[in-house]
Amino acid sequence: MRYQLIAFDAYGTLFDVYSIGTLAEKLFPGQGKALSLLWRDKQLEYTRLISLADPNPLGSQHYQSFWDLTIAALHFSCAQLKLDLSPENESALLKQYAQLDSFPESAAVLEKIKATGIKTCVLSNGNHQMLSWANQSSGLDQFLDRVISIEEAHQFKITPSSYQLVLNHYPIPKDQILFVSCNAWDIIGANWFGFDTYWVNRYQFPFEEIGKKPKYSGSNLNGILNYLDTSQSTPQ
Repeated sequence: MRYQLIAFDAYGTLFDVYSIGTLAEKLFPGQGKALSLLWRDKQLEYTRLISLADPNPLGSQHYQSFWDLTIAALHFSCAQLKLDLSPENESALLKQYAQLDSFPESAAVLEKIKATGIKTCVLSNGNHQMLSWANQSSGLDQFLDRVISIEEAHQFKITPSSYQLVLNHYPIPKDQILFVSCNAWDIIGANWFGFDTYWVNRYQFPFEEIGKKPKYSGSNLNGILNYLDTSQSTPQ
């Protein structure tokens, strides 16, 4: 397919949100996996509460940054699991979250896409500051043309106004944009908005029982390269 733009989700797609489990296990032996899973689930639940409570396309009056929600979700998760979150442990976990590991293929795939002349961007729930931390620490910023945060809309994905931000920045036809995410709920939202989608099914889950299925899928980001028109390649 001849796409002009590939838009990537960040957390779970380019960055491994569960890599935090290694540090969590060190700080809370036997509870690291449970904490990383609950932390992620609660973080996303808070985004949905904010957008559902006030779906105004001009922005939710309840908006809080994704970083603030990440901190709140950590506090809740530790309370739920009855873990004593000391200031030192909280600081260590948040520092690690700000510099999450990127997946092994993320940089190479972005670099190859950039070589074709196709534009690349991120569309993320993350606010600009935390995306800057992650992209710079991983080195992915050099392969991205633009980083778009839903902070601009004060509405989290999967609201239409969140996906509209891509078109605000890139006034090109929807059918020439491929949206990439590891999160099935994000794929559903992007499908409903009108983008073609590639689902990164890293954990070999079945797709959701509602919504339109992704146009493409694969077990990692490498599969995207099979669906690109490389005749657009530009000399290096």
